[in-house]
Amino acid sequence: MSSSLLTFCVALLASVSLTWPVRALALRYGMVDQPGPRKVHLKPMPLLGGIAIYLGFVLAILVFAVRENPQQQIAGILCGATLLAGVGLLDDRGLLHHQVKLFIGMPVAALFLLAAGIRAQFFSEFVPGGFGVLLDGLLTIVWVVGITASFSILDHMDGICAGIAATAATFFTISAMLNGQTLVRTLGAASVGAALGFLLWNFNPAKIFMGDGGAMMLGFLMATLGLKVRPDHVQFPLTWLVPVLILAVPIFDTTLVTISRSRRGLLPFASPGKDHTAHRLANSGFGCRGAVLLLYFVGAVSGSLALLIGRIPPMMAGILAAALLPLAFFAALALERFPYERQAKPKPPTAA
Repeated sequence: MSSSLLTFCVALLASVSLTWPVRALALRYGMVDQPGPRKVHLKPMPLLGGIAIYLGFVLAILVFAVRENPQQQIAGILCGATLLAGVGLLDDRGLLHHQVKLFIGMPVAALFLLAAGIRAQFFSEFVPGGFGVLLDGLLTIVWVVGITASFSILDHMDGICAGIAATAATFFTISAMLNGQTLVRTLGAASVGAALGFLLWNFNPAKIFMGDGGAMMLGFLMATLGLKVRPDHVQFPLTWLVPVLILAVPIFDTTLVTISRSRRGLLPFASPGKDHTAHRLANSGFGCRGAVLLLYFVGAVSGSLALLIGRIPPMMAGILAAALLPLAFFAALALERFPYERQAKPKPPTAA
């Protein structure tokens, strides 16, 4: 049995078995998500599922990754994941302002990656010297914050965040296997196992939610895998098309709600509501399960396209890249016409 399969199995078994006691702990101490006008669930749901995801991932990594891979990079990844899991837990408990995780927690997690030698490689390809490296460092922070935040707001319907993370991690793992990237393969396998183990409890009808700690940690891991994946036979800058395609669903959903809320005079990350892609699909006849399964399918299709990038002529890959933006634009335009619940625009403060 390969090390990747063993990593997957350990993470899966640990996550699925730890979710039950974590659920009982959440119920005992009142860590529940109450239903409300901006929520889909109709009864209080225990949180803290992110603890099971975190422990499943960390256990698998400590058992199988420490000896065979760069320990400095593993330490940086585990520090970032631990920080965001802890910040998310405090946020779920109502002990932190929501802007702390966006403007402090996520950037600091990105700095852990930079300190470990994990960074984007974009500007340094054509900007010589330290200035290119500096720009890549800034791009790393933007990428990590963006992808982590996208998974944080993606956790709005049963099974969607864990399932999309498991789908993306699967394609990162396959890409790593095809290109001989041992660390990415191990990280991906552990992420798939931890997410799937929790998904068995979280798919509709969910018995537990992962909370912001689990969502941010999964987003951070997906951002890290996106920085680490290095597909062979793919010319720069098409190399960036691979992680973007694998993470197409959360990137598209975040872009859609950002544009839609901004157009309505709302602050995108401070105005939660039922206007995500899954909400619009559910309201259009797919239902909650159907909407989530459809997004799984879209994630699998875009992930499959990512694997093809290195196996088709560069000109065809360029045509595919050029077609993505108008395709995404028309998809967003169509979804904006789908039914969704519109948030009320905040009223300006009245004079005393």
